[in-house]
Amino acid sequence: MNSQVVLTALGQVSGTVFWMLVGFLLIEVSIWAVGNKVLKNKNTLVAMLVTPAFVGLGLLLVFPLLYEVVLAFSNMNLYHFRNPEFSLLNGLENFKRVFTKPVLQTTTFFPVLLRTFLWTSQVLIHASVGMLLAMLLNRPNLKFKNIYRAILILPWAMPQVISALTWRSEFNFEYGFPNILLNKIGLPGIQWKADALWNFIAMVLTNVWLGIPFMMVISLGGLQSISDEFYEAADMDGASGWTKFQKITLPLMKPVLAPSVMLGIIWTFNNFNIPYFINEMKLESSEILVTALFRAAFNFSQYGFSAAFALIIFALLFSMTLIYVKWTGALKGVTD
Repeated sequence: MNSQVVLTALGQVSGTVFWMLVGFLLIEVSIWAVGNKVLKNKNTLVAMLVTPAFVGLGLLLVFPLLYEVVLAFSNMNLYHFRNPEFSLLNGLENFKRVFTKPVLQTTTFFPVLLRTFLWTSQVLIHASVGMLLAMLLNRPNLKFKNIYRAILILPWAMPQVISALTWRSEFNFEYGFPNILLNKIGLPGIQWKADALWNFIAMVLTNVWLGIPFMMVISLGGLQSISDEFYEAADMDGASGWTKFQKITLPLMKPVLAPSVMLGIIWTFNNFNIPYFINEMKLESSEILVTALFRAAFNFSQYGFSAAFALIIFALLFSMTLIYVKWTGALKGVTD
């Protein structure tokens, strides 16, 4: 990258940024004129401050969602890109196709769904190992604690795409570190990219490496908020380490772990970067729902079908979140 590339990139986006600023300025002036001069409302400043956020949410969240719903009731694809037909019949056909026809070239919806659930289950590893590391780092007599924390949090601090590309090169059959290590001890190398099972394991290993630091940081913050008085009282009663963990640590960590695990489930379920970059040979046996959706939309150009597919994924994830919140009572303190 040189200065010419940077200037060219800035020139390409400067027009859009300029008109966005002009638009926001006009909106703010309009609110100020109406609220302060016409209505004499004392909350005009509040309205001016929150309006950009509402406009941004509307443009980036609400509008795409509504457009997705409309698109799901169309037959838009590469052949009907300029003149798509929108009808209830097209919508029903798209939703029916998701469950009855292959969502990829040969793979249907339900095998991909089961694989996505299996992929998402790795959050248990993130949470349990993250909790274990947090408990080790929370020990008062541990030396070089800050160095360990910095090293362990490093995977989370790195951009995910860079991590995925780095791991993809490590899974090279000839030059990757795992295969070199296996060859050193006399074992044959593994076809990480060509074999269906090992490709999926490679994806999971990469995401576990990325997911544990987040859970560790959250758990460490929760552990540090627990008062030592609880453990001192348990020591006086002769409680074992496991009893203290079961009766004190876990119950007091529940308000911290429940929302973080829920976030982990959502992020892992919707994780696109790791499956997309690690599955370099585009094995259908390694695709999860979001990558299958991407292939359907941008490789096979089935836009109406992909919109219906996306809405089904959204409904699935929303249902899972509601069940998890109900089961764990994660929002009990908010709703009471």
